Amino acid sequence: MSDHSDETATMIAAGDLQEFAPRGREHCRRHPSALTLQLRRLQPASELCSSDGAAGLVGSLREVTIHERQRESWQLRKGASDVGEEVDYDEELYVASNVVIWSKGSKNQASTVYKAFTVDSPVLQALWCDFTIPQEKSDKADVSGSGEIIEKCICILQNSCINVHSIEGKDYIAALPFQVANVWPTKYGLLFERSSSSHEVPPSPPREPLPTMFSMLHPLDEITPLVCKSGAGVFGSARVQYVADYTMRIVFLNTEPSIVMTYDTVQSLHTVWALRRVKPEEQNMVLKFSEQLGTPQHMATSSSLTAHLRSFSKGDSPVGSPFQNYSSIHSQSRSVSSPSMQSRSPSISNMAALSRSHSPALGVHSFSGVQRFNFSSSAQSPRRHSITHSPNSTSSDSFLAPETEPIVPELCIDHLWTETVTNMREKNSQASKVFITTDLCGQKFLCFLVESQLQLRCVKFQESNDKSQLIFGSVTNIQAKDAAPVEGIDTLLVLDGSGNLVLYSGVVRVGKVFIPGLPAPSLTMSNQMPRPSTPLDSVSTPSKPLNKHLGPLEEELSNNTMVRIAIPEIATSELVKRCLQGVKAILPKEIAVQMLVKWYNAYNAPGGPSYHSEWNLFVTCLMNMMGYNTERLSWTRNVSKHLDFEGSLSPVIAPKKARPSETGSDEDWEYLLSSDYHKNFESHPVAKALRLDPLEALASKDDFSQILSLDSSTLLFTHIPAIFFVLHLIYEELKLNSLMGEGIRSLVVLLIQLARDLKLDAYIDYYYRDYPALVKTSRQTCVIDQVQTGFMHHPAFFSAEPPSIFQWLSSCLKGEGVQPYPYLPGICERSKLVVVSVALYILGDESAVSNEASHYLYKITSGQRKQQMEQDDNSCCFRHSTSVSSLAEKLVIWMTDVGFTLRDLESLPFGVALPIRDAIYYCREQPASDWPEAVCLLIGRQDLSKQACKGNLQKGKSSVGPVLSSDIPSGTESEEDEDGMNDMNEEVMSLIWSEDLRVQEVRRLLQSARPVRVNVVQMPEASDHEYIEEKENRLLQLCQRTMALPVGRGMFTLFSYHPIPTEQLPIPKLNLTGRAPPRNTTVDLNSGNIDVPPNMACWASFHNGVAAGLKIAPASQIDSAWIVYNKPKIAELANEYAGFLMALGLNGHLTKLATLNIHDYLTKGHEMTSIGLLLGVSAAKLGTMDMAITRLLSIHIPALLPPTSTELDVPHNVQVAAVIGIGLVYQGTAHRHTAEVLLAEIGRPPGPEMEYCTDRESYSLASGLALGMVCLGHGSNLIGMSDLNVPEQLYQYMVGGHRRFQAGMHREKHKSPSYQIKEGDTINVDVTCPGATLALAMIYLKTNNRSIADWLQAPDTMYLLDFVKPEFLLLRTLARCLILWDDILPNSKWVNSNVPQIIRENSISLQATELPSSEDLSLETLAQAHVYIIAGACLSLGFRFAGSENLAAFKCLYKYATDFLKCLSAPTASITGHYNLETCLSVLLLALAMVMAGSGNLKVLQLCRFMHKKTGGEMNYGFHLAHHMALGLLFLGGGRYSLSTSNSSIAALLCALYPHFPVHSTDNRYHLQALRHLYVLAAEPRLLTPVDVDSNTPCYALIEVTYKGTQWYAEATEELMAPTLLPELHLLKQIRVKGPRYWELLIDLSKGTNHLKSILSKGGVLYVKLRAGQLSYKEDPMGWRSLLAQTVTHRNSEARAFKPEAISAFTSDPALFSFADYFCKPTVNMGQKQEILDLFSSILYECVTQENPEMLPTYIAIDQAVRRLERKEMSETFELWQIKLVLEFFSSRSHQERMSGNPNRGLFMNSEFLPVMKCTIDNTLDQWLQAGGDVCLHSYLSGQPTEESQLSMLACFLIYHSVPTPGQLAAGGLEGSTNFSELLLKFKQLNVPVRALLRLAPLLLRNPQAMVL
Repeated sequence: MSDHSDETATMIAAGDLQEFAPRGREHCRRHPSALTLQLRRLQPASELCSSDGAAGLVGSLREVTIHERQRESWQLRKGASDVGEEVDYDEELYVASNVVIWSKGSKNQASTVYKAFTVDSPVLQALWCDFTIPQEKSDKADVSGSGEIIEKCICILQNSCINVHSIEGKDYIAALPFQVANVWPTKYGLLFERSSSSHEVPPSPPREPLPTMFSMLHPLDEITPLVCKSGAGVFGSARVQYVADYTMRIVFLNTEPSIVMTYDTVQSLHTVWALRRVKPEEQNMVLKFSEQLGTPQHMATSSSLTAHLRSFSKGDSPVGSPFQNYSSIHSQSRSVSSPSMQSRSPSISNMAALSRSHSPALGVHSFSGVQRFNFSSSAQSPRRHSITHSPNSTSSDSFLAPETEPIVPELCIDHLWTETVTNMREKNSQASKVFITTDLCGQKFLCFLVESQLQLRCVKFQESNDKSQLIFGSVTNIQAKDAAPVEGIDTLLVLDGSGNLVLYSGVVRVGKVFIPGLPAPSLTMSNQMPRPSTPLDSVSTPSKPLNKHLGPLEEELSNNTMVRIAIPEIATSELVKRCLQGVKAILPKEIAVQMLVKWYNAYNAPGGPSYHSEWNLFVTCLMNMMGYNTERLSWTRNVSKHLDFEGSLSPVIAPKKARPSETGSDEDWEYLLSSDYHKNFESHPVAKALRLDPLEALASKDDFSQILSLDSSTLLFTHIPAIFFVLHLIYEELKLNSLMGEGIRSLVVLLIQLARDLKLDAYIDYYYRDYPALVKTSRQTCVIDQVQTGFMHHPAFFSAEPPSIFQWLSSCLKGEGVQPYPYLPGICERSKLVVVSVALYILGDESAVSNEASHYLYKITSGQRKQQMEQDDNSCCFRHSTSVSSLAEKLVIWMTDVGFTLRDLESLPFGVALPIRDAIYYCREQPASDWPEAVCLLIGRQDLSKQACKGNLQKGKSSVGPVLSSDIPSGTESEEDEDGMNDMNEEVMSLIWSEDLRVQEVRRLLQSARPVRVNVVQMPEASDHEYIEEKENRLLQLCQRTMALPVGRGMFTLFSYHPIPTEQLPIPKLNLTGRAPPRNTTVDLNSGNIDVPPNMACWASFHNGVAAGLKIAPASQIDSAWIVYNKPKIAELANEYAGFLMALGLNGHLTKLATLNIHDYLTKGHEMTSIGLLLGVSAAKLGTMDMAITRLLSIHIPALLPPTSTELDVPHNVQVAAVIGIGLVYQGTAHRHTAEVLLAEIGRPPGPEMEYCTDRESYSLASGLALGMVCLGHGSNLIGMSDLNVPEQLYQYMVGGHRRFQAGMHREKHKSPSYQIKEGDTINVDVTCPGATLALAMIYLKTNNRSIADWLQAPDTMYLLDFVKPEFLLLRTLARCLILWDDILPNSKWVNSNVPQIIRENSISLQATELPSSEDLSLETLAQAHVYIIAGACLSLGFRFAGSENLAAFKCLYKYATDFLKCLSAPTASITGHYNLETCLSVLLLALAMVMAGSGNLKVLQLCRFMHKKTGGEMNYGFHLAHHMALGLLFLGGGRYSLSTSNSSIAALLCALYPHFPVHSTDNRYHLQALRHLYVLAAEPRLLTPVDVDSNTPCYALIEVTYKGTQWYAEATEELMAPTLLPELHLLKQIRVKGPRYWELLIDLSKGTNHLKSILSKGGVLYVKLRAGQLSYKEDPMGWRSLLAQTVTHRNSEARAFKPEAISAFTSDPALFSFADYFCKPTVNMGQKQEILDLFSSILYECVTQENPEMLPTYIAIDQAVRRLERKEMSETFELWQIKLVLEFFSSRSHQERMSGNPNRGLFMNSEFLPVMKCTIDNTLDQWLQAGGDVCLHSYLSGQPTEESQLSMLACFLIYHSVPTPGQLAAGGLEGSTNFSELLLKFKQLNVPVRALLRLAPLLLRNPQAMVL
């Protein structure tokens, strides 16, 4: 193509010329640091003084920039975005002196500076680099590719270090241990080239040279040498070694494919290497290799290299900062920062280079390079002693210490290709520029520019078949001064020797580039250049195209300015692009490139075409290449003559044409009349409507008879059939996109011409049937000689019958056999999609989607044999093996996998889309809950897709809450202001408890921030002073209650708040004052009138802090700094902060607190803080056996410290907390050592000096609880603990006996007994029993172990009963029931069965009034035992049914609770004792609250409120605590949480609800109060809140919960009205959102509960969607208003009476509203339009009530098409095909089977509509047939021409009735048929339906009488 005649014609016009200057340059001038830096370097200082300040400054700046011009550089890249969306800008990195500027911008947007970096020494290089951080290097098991995070960074190289700044904002500085010549970004990290200094070559003693290339995979990693693996050859085998060849320089590095190009300076050759990670065996080879180097001095070499590198790569900044004055770099040696080393002798400075206090890269100039690395003997100066050889050297020991591990290489380069050696190599032929480019056919070339020879060398390369390596081809040379790739359009731009810009694609020349607005010679820049650099030098790879296709390119002109031009793209119109792609795919590569080049030249000739004419230009160009003479061919000539082009259309023939005259001529008018446009317009419905008379064109001047022949020598002549076939497939593909109608019509004209010339009658007939109006217009054929036809290459895939996608679908629907459908990979993607989906859904073949090579498709590629497709036809008939639903699901899921969206569906023609819509409709009815978001969007279930993308309602609500409350100025004390309960989610709570104000009541009961009301009546005889005392005593009583409230409040507000990280957490104050009516005077306890216990409120404020901290939801974003920031300034609030820390542990946030801060808090020695912190940290690390936490806890437990350790004075309560902490951290692990210590600690004897003497009970209990947690539920299978005899030892602790001698562990001091307490050698059961009992309960929890349970049986003789404290009976009963878990039954019979016979017979029943008398029985003992045993049984019932809302359990417990209440007021109460009864009542209340946790049950609330009001008498702090805990549990988390019955929850609840309550607020004797908060560990979110997806508000919905069957009940289903608390998930089988109001939704729990768990933990939001015509339960609770909708849905004929306004009841879609407005509202004088309006109204209702509004367009399209057919105005049969497909779909076998399986499923289309339409079509066509159509049809069948007016109706008839072509009929031998039966037989093979045959028979049988009725 390079002949000169051609060149003159081909110029390519480049687009918009722009001045180009790097954006950074301008910014750099304005950059503040630039000013100071440049002023520092100004030469003429005088100039500053002389002129007047500012102007002088500017002048000097200007001067500087000229000098600095040499040093600036920049690089551009296409904008990169994180998510992967298209970004239309480019980014620039600009470097000048020590500023780096990163900016973004594009043609049409202003540029912005993204970041500017200023460093302290000149920047040598700046580049972008992505580092990959592998996740979790520790667990090797999970080696999935997703485990890598990519960190996008920018790297700035300075003399001595490299700065790395990541986009996330992390900064790293890595010191460099050597002088770096160059840095390259790679796929893996950075690659450094060490600069080789001149005297390094060659080193005098022979030794291993040092590596020259190093890699750094992450700024924090070490810099490691690169290894290279050279091919076998010289060495005999492939050898792996360090890259140490100083003659090798990197000239290019690419990431995808990852290759490096190097240049050998000695041999002057370029080599390409593959860069990859090192394999382990290669690492070993290299390391062994360097170890085998024999002599000791070599050993020193490699190890000193290692050590030296290591000393700097750790990134410790050396003491002498690397940034200090660089002026002295060039002096012989640098003065080091320490003054003692000021000497200048070389040996000292060598030492200096070693010391860590000196930065290596600023090292001594004369030793740069090897000597600084290599301290072995390099004998270049006699005075330089090598360190390794001087034994007296101070440094040698320290230096060789790290010799043990050498540096392991991480990257390796493999040799791929070296250019061949030629004779004429010059010395300096290193490539100055290298890039990879792709040609138009996708072949890749590696191009490198050798400037000295003005050559661009291009090497073609491709991947080998197994993708493992690259194969390189031969080299092509192009003369060039400079070159650059244009990536958007796969070309490259070359500046040739004469200064012209030439465009190449690969190595094929495309043409010169003509730049408008630039005189051509200005580009010849040979000698006017101010420097010998390249003209395009500043384009470091011209930025990828600005706009996807236009490649912007910078040119440098002779006057030093730069411009940017845009190279035009290959095609803009979609149609031309498609055709080019298709033709490219089918032709051999070389021809394809030439064809594209010709097209490119024609398209982009200077003054190029407008968008509309692009297609015409393409046709002309293509036909010219096929050998047509487009000037003579009438339709193309018309096209070319009258379109306003400059430049020739057929580049081969015409010279450039002048523009036609402005005035126009007659010819133009005639042209217009004969144009296709005119003919199309005449047949257009609008023309008919406007009653336009047809205009006849004058007789054409050319007579058509002249014969045109083709030129067979042209490029594409031989490939005409192939091109024709491909264009036909593209035509079929475009039919599947309803937006491409215009393109189809254009394409069909070209196809008709080609089909005529190739004499393909079947195709001509096919196009005629599609576009009857177009075929009649074009008549002219070109004759192709027989001889020439022989030259044509008919490809194997060419079929005589035209492939038709609609025909294929139609056959599938009818169940006939189908041939595979041909498709072009990558171009006909829609055809493939449609074929496969129909095969799956209609034919029921599931394998259709599974594999690529489907039976239904065969791929077409260039030069490939046809695949063997001889299968039998019946392989494709319908098989109904699988259930229908699964087919629809498969189809929908597959479609989203291939990226099919709703928008694609809308552009499919309606007939083709119908099966897909049917499947979607099916899936919408019954979706699965775990489908991905894309599938849910496709089937139109927004509720599901929103669920899948995890919206959260809670966050939005709560983030607004605190903001509003903080707006109130702190001065005003608003009533509701700070009771700590104002962040609850009111909206959900008002749905759960809608009918009363119970939530406000709870809030009133639990608030502790306002003064209480002290109501005391002053008796007449009391003095004022006494009255004040009385009031204060009353207040003291009330304060016992107030101090107990915060624990309950913490339960109520659990996890309800997301804190704002910039504000402190508001903690409501605990108000212990009162107000006395009537005057509201303040009553205060601090007046000194009465004695108030000291520290009374300290635990209350601790609980207050916990309650505030527990508001924070686990999902909140909290960090260590925020926790510390909340620390109060005043000491009084320290207790609250201690509680706050414990709460943070319970909700899991304390793990974020830095270890330093934990240590800090513990060393303060504040008792409460230690308790809160230890418990919090342990709870956060529940069951992890975390070592750090274990150490932390052990310090506080003397028993866990070694015997010799110093005694720490740990407060007793802190020890208790630490012991429980150990239990939590080791929960369920059965850790032997821990268990052994805890077992001993239960019975820890009191020590000699008063230690362990107070509150021993709580320590023993804590040890028991902790032991129980450690061995939780392990029962008898405690592995490896049999020698400890745990159960026996616990039994002894429980019932007493002689103390055993404890072996070993206990220290000597236990020998001497306590001086205070005389216990003797028996066990003190009062201390050890509770702990031991509960430990047994927890170890054997739910094991149903009878033998252990019998130990816990209550004693059944009076004698034994006297030995046991009644309270302990409660614990024993509880423990026994927990072990026999499965025996617990929720009825009073079972409860009473726990009471021993002796008590049952002799005890007072709870209701009795008078006392029985008895001598030998202690009634008191029996009565107390009775109540405690019953309380214990009831408490176990609470545990068993915790959080279940079990009705039987509730009734049973409620009965006992009311019994106890009555008992309290009965006269017999004094026997049992008020205190005991109150304790039992509190226990019962807690049990009730556990069962009803979170439900807010009204009866329990009333009980709690009753107990709240009792403040006098026996009611102490502990009872109030219990009652308000019960209240809190009842409303746990504001109704969002409930309790779980897992083992770990039961353990936590045992600690929290321990049934012995403190007597006063500072009482921790029996149980540490802080443990009351451990209930959090048992709470789990179980509230399911339906949220309406359209309005995004919570709503009611009916859900159906199915329980799995168990031993107590069979599988059962119950209906709940959500929002509701779900039962525990492990009990459930599935949950369904039930109709009829909402779309159904199924959550199947048999597959696993994780999906539901994640929904619940994110606030329990379940999105639901209202169905059409339904109202929400809130608006219409009884469902009466929805009746209107039902009457419409089951309507009869009175649809017309329905008003369009009523549509709002059915849908919220604005598009449908406006449709109703514009198309369904009657206006005044309607006339005939009324019928259409009625039709539209009924269609709209049909769609809306059946809930498929997406079918509306289909209905209307069918209706319009039928009307057009009635008016005989169908100019194309496209819509008729669609109607035919719709009808066939509904009569297809697969659809019938679906319907029979599910008859009541909303029929997709109204049953009346389709038959009516079908009848209308049949009637219209039959009328046409009788009115003279039969003649027309007969002449068609016999192959004679028909009259033009009838053509379109005939085509409609042929399509609708599937009439075979005349060719097929002739082949069928129908001539001699005489009767109908014969015809039937013969037509069997042609698949013609019988109804069509009835209409054809009269014509075929020559029978006058018609058989049509």
